[in-house]
Amino acid sequence: MNYDELLIKRRSIRKFKNEAVSNEIIIEMINESIYAPSSGNEQSWKFSIVSDIKLMKKISDEAKINILKRIELNANDYAKKYKEMLSNINYNIFYNAPSVVFIFGDKKLKNMIINCSLAASYFMMSATSRNLGTCWINFATEIKSPYLLKELGISENFKIVAPIIIGYPEQIPHIPSRKEPEIIKII
Repeated sequence: MNYDELLIKRRSIRKFKNEAVSNEIIIEMINESIYAPSSGNEQSWKFSIVSDIKLMKKISDEAKINILKRIELNANDYAKKYKEMLSNINYNIFYNAPSVVFIFGDKKLKNMIINCSLAASYFMMSATSRNLGTCWINFATEIKSPYLLKELGISENFKIVAPIIIGYPEQIPHIPSRKEPEIIKII
């Protein structure tokens, strides 16, 4: 797959086949994602792989509860538009994907969020090159349970940046329309 094709084929996938992705493949993709640039070559990213469906369900339920609480406290919260969906007991924030990879880093590092985001981008491109589907699930950053964070290996010093679901796509959506780039100035 050439670079242009890779860019076009990378889609946010929310419907997956009932087929596991091996940890070996996921680890290969993580190993490719660490070639992402990082500020000062910090390489501040860390990864946790979850393929345990029961644990993913617990994480989904926890995140939904926390976001709904946040919406109650702030009527202007951007997530308000998702309130009905998040209130549905059957809604799984991971869209029943077979795995999720959490990319996180040390809170005290100034550029950690940017570094982890770049690694996430490389991870998603690596998945696309293998005909796998991904979707960045920002809802899964809303984990507060010490038990669940411990299960993920995420201490209080770390912040979740990019929870990325991964699996074999059941369907690949069409490319959404893109706005023309706003080039403000060419000097």
